[in-house]
Amino acid sequence: MKLSEFKFDLPPGLLALYPTENRDESRLMVVHKDTGEIEHKVFTDLISYLDEGDSVILNDTKVFPARLYGNKEKTGAKIEVFLLRELNKELHLWDVLVDPARKIRVGNKLYFGEGDLVAEVIDNTTSRGRTIRFLFDGTDEEFYKSIDELGETPLPKEIARKTEPEDRERFQTIYAENVGAVAAPTAGIHFTRQMLKRLELKGVDTRAITLHLGLGTFRPVDVEDLTKHKMDSENYIVSEETATLVNKVLDEKKKVCAIGTTVLRALESSVSASDRLKANEGWTDKFIFPPYDFKIVKSLVTNFHLPESTLLMNAAAFGGFDLIMEAYQVAIKEKYRFFSYGDAMLII
Repeated sequence: MKLSEFKFDLPPGLLALYPTENRDESRLMVVHKDTGEIEHKVFTDLISYLDEGDSVILNDTKVFPARLYGNKEKTGAKIEVFLLRELNKELHLWDVLVDPARKIRVGNKLYFGEGDLVAEVIDNTTSRGRTIRFLFDGTDEEFYKSIDELGETPLPKEIARKTEPEDRERFQTIYAENVGAVAAPTAGIHFTRQMLKRLELKGVDTRAITLHLGLGTFRPVDVEDLTKHKMDSENYIVSEETATLVNKVLDEKKKVCAIGTTVLRALESSVSASDRLKANEGWTDKFIFPPYDFKIVKSLVTNFHLPESTLLMNAAAFGGFDLIMEAYQVAIKEKYRFFSYGDAMLII
């Protein structure tokens, strides 16, 4: 398929700058693949579309405050450092993006807070990319505490406002556990503890995978021919426990519901030759776009995504290109809220 086929006009006012007051009060569009029917619900209604014996798979990655503001040595110039991933824990080596990049050279020292944290630039990786080493003598616990205190919640730049204290809690799922993401798995943001308890009481089993979202999730596709696009690799874990449960659900002809495209990608990256889920750990750069034959997942919860994004392509592969693009036009007409803090879609 072509990139331009995923273009649509999104009215600026529909890009959500803030989440709903209560997580589970987001709107939920339900799209039926077999009939093409589109229903308008609220997120708590999701439970009525799941049956006893079904399984819901969540992504338990945890967003860390990856955006640091500091100063360059000598000149005092203000700089922004976005932590992408830790390369070496013992040496405190990190892969980062810097802004303004032209001012940050190998050998520069960068100071954060009142000099509480100091880093040295040791390599250039891309035009904005650098490898830095934090010069820190304390324990790992003290180091991560410093990052937590000095860092800012990494809202995507499309959410064009200043980060607020409430974002630290809301740009995170309630079940976030494994630290490592620089973006939230936003389909899961709508869940409350009460909803998870109601699923349990209904006999719907919930299990987690871990996929640490990087900025590549939001990187624009810059080629018209989608077969030539390369996704950034992201680290993921599918545990033996989750694989066993999912395969039991499949054997019993029940449904597996993926909460978010990150879960979809992790599961589809771990399919065995017999079309069953296998425990796995590593990196995935799987790029899913139409047409695609899904092996594990029967329903998908996902947010409303931006035009020409890989997330939209992923959803269209699952729901069918024509139906999902039609559903997006309905969403615009009905004023659904888009992007990370927006409303949700259930594709069944």
